[in-house]
Amino acid sequence: MAENKTKPTAMSVEDFIASVENPGRREDASALVELIEAETGETATMWGGSIIGFGAYHYRYDSGREGDAPLVGFSPRKGNLVLYVASDEPARSERLARLGKHKTGSGCVYVNRLSDLDEGVLREVVRASVETLKARYPG
Repeated sequence: MAENKTKPTAMSVEDFIASVENPGRREDASALVELIEAETGETATMWGGSIIGFGAYHYRYDSGREGDAPLVGFSPRKGNLVLYVASDEPARSERLARLGKHKTGSGCVYVNRLSDLDEGVLREVVRASVETLKARYPG
């Protein structure tokens, strides 16, 4: 079975954010670090070369595949901010309907600018993701 490529690294979160070309994306990334650290109580850690994660959980699928992943994470990509939150959190649809301008993927929420979102709802999304994953994968 292939080993997961996305793992915690010793890379500096601050240095990574400083390397983001778009100044607005850099500002949003710094603001997101503060917001997510406040909501999770977890310190930001680099996962792989481009994901900023908070906390961790260990998963094991019925297929036997297992690994570790951040409870919540994001990546300040060139085209948008990508938020990684629990995809099957029970009230996800309702929360995302109130979040503001975004698009979704399976476990991802794509955002152009942090200012497009309702900060209170974003905080709810972060807390709900952590609660859902901790309940599903007690450590």
